[in-house]
Amino acid sequence: MPTSLTLTTAIILGLLGSAHCLGMCGGIAASIAMTQSRRYYLVAYNVGRIFSYALAGFLVGSLGFMIKDPVTGLILRTGAGLLLIAMGLYIGQWWKGLTRIEKLGQGLWSIVRPAASKLLPVQTLSQALLLGFFWGWLPCGLIYSTLIWSASAQHPLESAVLMFTFGLGTLPAMLATGLLANEIKQLLQRQWIHTVAGIVIIAFGIYTIPWTGLTH
Repeated sequence: MPTSLTLTTAIILGLLGSAHCLGMCGGIAASIAMTQSRRYYLVAYNVGRIFSYALAGFLVGSLGFMIKDPVTGLILRTGAGLLLIAMGLYIGQWWKGLTRIEKLGQGLWSIVRPAASKLLPVQTLSQALLLGFFWGWLPCGLIYSTLIWSASAQHPLESAVLMFTFGLGTLPAMLATGLLANEIKQLLQRQWIHTVAGIVIIAFGIYTIPWTGLTH
């Protein structure tokens, strides 16, 4: 199973990437929890969203497991590190090139989005849960970066656990957004928060790249 270090990395990536998550999912989360009686809908929505991340991790981990060898692991970790660096530059607002990667998921999203749209407005817990599951497939550079990083584990269960842990890291901001949307949005829009988050994610990216393997 994943080590405590990789699990810590996963949850910190989720926490630090929350500023980006709010832009992608914050609006729908806030709309779900507009009334006191629907706060449980917000929890169900996020459970569905995190489950979709874990499922995606299981799928990419299965692919990594099927082609498990040292060279593949080296390529996956190097690619994951580079994408995390790109994500850090994106969150730090220094470079927006990662948006091109998000466009790669538009094909899948064009299939999923109609089904998700039919669940709006959310009226039941089951609708909220299913909407969260569908919304978890929204094209997102942060998720793609973390997915490739989790795939470097080359084991479906380990990758699923890493993505689940990453999802837990995004949970505080997403829950708070539904309840304190304007306050949280204003806080996370502050440049110093983007700068610190970007620097830390870049550091994780540099750490992820197996420099020793690349020099042999």
